[in-house]
Amino acid sequence: MDDPARALRSARRRDRESAGRRAETVAALYLRCKGYCIEGRRVRTPAGEIDIVARRGLLLIFVEVKARVAHKAALEAVTPRQQRRIERAAAWYAARRNHLAAPTMRFDVVVIRPWRLPSHLRDAWRPPG
Repeated sequence: MDDPARALRSARRRDRESAGRRAETVAALYLRCKGYCIEGRRVRTPAGEIDIVARRGLLLIFVEVKARVAHKAALEAVTPRQQRRIERAAAWYAARRNHLAAPTMRFDVVVIRPWRLPSHLRDAWRPPG
């Protein structure tokens, strides 16, 4: 017999996944309108997933997308642990791009809020050292 609580958790997970995909689509369109070339979305690496990989000239940008009601809550959701994971994934991604001669990398956050334009925080953090 099916567990109703399990079914509810599964439905909520699907809803969050769907909302995340929509937020990433909005963020990618927003970045394209700002002149960025989108190289990949939901890029999977052994170190983890990168929401959006974009390029502008020789600059390689790794973008974390957060959909929240409050801007502050979205920024707080990008924890130091998550930053380290994204940095490892970015290093793996860049290392496999032999055609890139030591690209300059940047880590950005795009916040998606209901009924607001996306908020793009450039250079949201820098890896230590």
